[in-house]
Amino acid sequence: MHQLNLTRETAYPMVVDKIGVNNLLKHILAVEAGMRQLAVHLGEDVEYWGLTGLVHDLDYNQTKDDEARHAYLTCEWLAEYDLPREMQDAIIAHPGHQPCRSRLDWALYSVDPATGFIVACALMHPDKKLDVLDAEFMLRRFKEKRFAAGASRENMEACSHLGLALTDFLMLVHAGMMTIADELGL
Repeated sequence: MHQLNLTRETAYPMVVDKIGVNNLLKHILAVEAGMRQLAVHLGEDVEYWGLTGLVHDLDYNQTKDDEARHAYLTCEWLAEYDLPREMQDAIIAHPGHQPCRSRLDWALYSVDPATGFIVACALMHPDKKLDVLDAEFMLRRFKEKRFAAGASRENMEACSHLGLALTDFLMLVHAGMMTIADELGL
């Protein structure tokens, strides 16, 4: 367990204030849910991993036109909470500003695009729901390079650094997202 000065109860209103209630907030909540599910599976600290996912794009609205500052501004804003270096590193590594080193780094790096990919899969399905997706459907879409082209296949495949096969990884992130399907509108 990590001792943190930042809690979800403090972070969530901050995220809503900086991001707004929109699709970006849904993305952030999906990443949080995916990170929590991976933490459970890998025996990691669920709250810590979830919180990392929750704040990973905190600065997105301010840095979307200045990619070089993305993630660094988040760490500046959260400096008063004295986040562990590992959490800061994962936030900075997720857009590729530094190499991934820890399991937390690899998880966030992989989960971030996977949530958008899974949402695109759900929206492509006739039912437009998460609960109808299976591994076969997602893997077929994964092989279609033009489908959800913004979701980096390379980043998602980096789940191998966590000892996970792509199929298992996608199903874990999907399971996490299923826990908040209503919030995601899927």
